[in-house]
Order: sequence, then structure tokens, then C-alpha cells
Amino acid sequence: MWSSRRRLLRGVGLGLALPAAALLGGCGFQLRRPPELQFQSIALLGFAPRSPMADALREQLRLQVRVLEAPERAQVVLRALEDQRERSVVASTSAAQVRELQLRLKLSFRADTPAGRELIPSSELLLQRDMSYSETAALAKEFEEAELFREMQADLVGQVLRRLAAVKV
Repeated sequence: MWSSRRRLLRGVGLGLALPAAALLGGCGFQLRRPPELQFQSIALLGFAPRSPMADALREQLRLQVRVLEAPERAQVVLRALEDQRERSVVASTSAAQVRELQLRLKLSFRADTPAGRELIPSSELLLQRDMSYSETAALAKEFEEAELFREMQADLVGQVLRRLAAVKV
């Protein structure tokens, strides 16, 4: 009895899923892909030695181009002018307990050729998120803060990649 119901539900589910997939494919829907870069090699300069932003950029860039250590051999040189993570208290109680934090991620950069031709002028990207805070849930809030920073970093990396995709060497 249960197996016949399962077969019936599976058949109905499959019968609904296939036309839905066909409709989505026919309307031009496709998942967002990373922007296509028009160069083959890049060098990252100016980042701190263990910068999470530089690591995330390298990881995404390696999917399409070679990331070189020597800037004179690269077609594009991405220079970090400023790479900052900030955490500041926005609101507190009368007993000086923190109630709200603001997280900021800032990246200032420019891109040029090894010869010095400017490809992207000095640009600044700034993201900020507000986060409530409770000292009774400090460990959970620490994990939430780390996750928010990861999401902001992924967003900044995507913005940098979109700007690099517009570069013509």
C-alpha cells in the first residue's frame, strides 16, 4: 500500500518537474557565471601577507587566468591600496553593554599593465552590515560575524572580477 503511494507521488513529482525544467530552459534562464576575463595572467600586489581578501581573489582568478608572483611577467597588475576589515560599536545600553555592531569591509585598488598603463583607475569598494549583539550569545554572534565577513568578501571579489572583465589589454 505504501509503495504504491510512493510510486504515484514520485510519478506526479516527475511529471511536474520535467515540464518546469523545460520551461525554464526555454525562457533563457541560466545560472550566473563569473565574468569572462580578457587576459591570461595577473599579479596581485599590495595585499598583506595573509590577507583573506587576497586569498579569495586568487582562488577566483585561478579559475580563469594564471596568477603570477612576478608583476613584470603578468599582463595585468592589480594593486591593493587599502584592504581593511572594521568592526565598530553602533549602539550600547546605559550599562555599556554592546547592542549593535557595524561590520565594514573596504578595498581600494587599481589595475595597470607592468609598463604602467592605467587599466582601472583608483577605485574604492566599501560594504557594511549591521548586526545585533548579545553577550549571552557571544559565541553564536562571533560565528555570525565571521559569516557576514565571508559574504561581504565574496561580494567584493565578484565586484572586482566584474571590473576586471571590462579591462582590455
